[in-house]
Amino acid sequence: MPHIDLPPLPGIAGLLAGYPQTAEPLNSLAETLLRGPSPLTPAQRETIAAYVSRRNECTFCAETHGAVARRLSDGESETDPLMAALLAVADKVRVDGRSVTPEDIGQARAAGADDRTIHDTVLIAAAFSMFNRYVDGLNTLTPTDPADYERHAGALAEHGYLRPPV
Repeated sequence: MPHIDLPPLPGIAGLLAGYPQTAEPLNSLAETLLRGPSPLTPAQRETIAAYVSRRNECTFCAETHGAVARRLSDGESETDPLMAALLAVADKVRVDGRSVTPEDIGQARAAGADDRTIHDTVLIAAAFSMFNRYVDGLNTLTPTDPADYERHAGALAEHGYLRPPV
């Protein structure tokens, strides 16, 4: 049961529907981070979002963005050296951004990351830590049926984040 009165929609969808004044800027942020211009593919960015969400134990966000990443991946490997280095940076950011070291950045650069790639990784990790805390801090509804996440992921993969909540 959510901590506040919300429409009976799962995760952030209930929050966006219940509080439309924050829906537009949050959807715009998600669209910019996950679909806007970046050297990272949408699948790579969704993978970072899912990884951070899983490490933050936010089931709704981890399952949703993991399913979107799978739909968008077209066989991309999320364990290649670049993604491994970026996920290591993202993991440190989600705990405490100050823990990212020059060595972490050096490993990302050695794997092929440029400044924009590192910037986007850090911003996605920071933003998804916020989204995770928003969803879990208000105890939003968390579906248990994997098909619910797959349906939601299909809409996000096809249409992005600038649309009314599902």
